Amino acid sequence: MFIDTHCHIFSEYYENIKEVLNNAKNVNITKVINNGCDNKSNIEVIDLINKHNNMYGAIGIHPEEVDNYYENDLKYIENNLNNKKVIAIGEIGLDYYYTKENKDKQIALFERQLCLAEKYNKPVIIHSREATLDTINILKKHKVTGVIHSFSGSLETAKEYIKMGFLLGINGVITFKNCNLKEVVKELELSNIILETDSPYLTPVPYRGKRNEPARIIDIANFICDLKDISLKELSQITNENIKRVFDI
Repeated sequence: MFIDTHCHIFSEYYENIKEVLNNAKNVNITKVINNGCDNKSNIEVIDLINKHNNMYGAIGIHPEEVDNYYENDLKYIENNLNNKKVIAIGEIGLDYYYTKENKDKQIALFERQLCLAEKYNKPVIIHSREATLDTINILKKHKVTGVIHSFSGSLETAKEYIKMGFLLGINGVITFKNCNLKEVVKELELSNIILETDSPYLTPVPYRGKRNEPARIIDIANFICDLKDISLKELSQITNENIKRVFDI
């Protein structure tokens, strides 16, 4: 049994969310963590986790939304952290890929959400793109734990995050042909990783080009089992224990 620790299951992407969750259940993906990224998706996360027993939620404001959010959006997050099925603040972080012009605003938003995580003792789900050094330096200033979502960095960077107490979220990227992540994961203890799809994005090989969904966790798991020469049962046991260390799920 596996858990998809990071997906975006919203009506914007899926016509029948119940069917998507059933597809996952049919291949022993027993739970999913649905991640918000702006006020609209955060509201839908709350609605969906209240409807579906096997769905948990993370709510947060993604760095790409830094120019679009309102103060009330942060208040909405804070007001819903008492929901027992909201198990993290996320997806939050830094993204300098498209522009660094709003870097200071991104950092300010990131820090405010990290402060919320500290105040309410919630783990965080971190997005970091082209911003590794700033992400690490900011996280070191806060007493938080959580997951580095869609990790694809170097072994050195992986070890730095692990030393700080973070798990690394591994998704379909590891199956891509010219991806160096395979070599990094070969060197890591499995106690440091969890599995995610980032649905509807980052569909693993051989399904690239199609919409991703939580059921594809099994394809990512099989790939890692081949890479590490272990059984699906062993990978399931280890990653589920890892998840329990961070998330109240």
